[in-house]
Amino acid sequence: MTKGTPSKGKRDTKTHIRCRRCGKHSYHATKKYCAACGYGRSKRFRRYSWQNKKIRGNRLK
Repeated sequence: MTKGTPSKGKRDTKTHIRCRRCGKHSYHATKKYCAACGYGRSKRFRRYSWQNKKIRGNRLK
């Protein structure tokens, strides 16, 4: 298959649909799990410590 215009016409399938747990448009229809909240892969919500910036030190003076 060539790289240019012919391959662009094949992009008509939806990989991600709306998640029923978090409501975001990140539920993978073929893999059957949500990339945002982890629904379908785990009972717990997907969350990591690196997602939010840490607030360090005494900022309020």
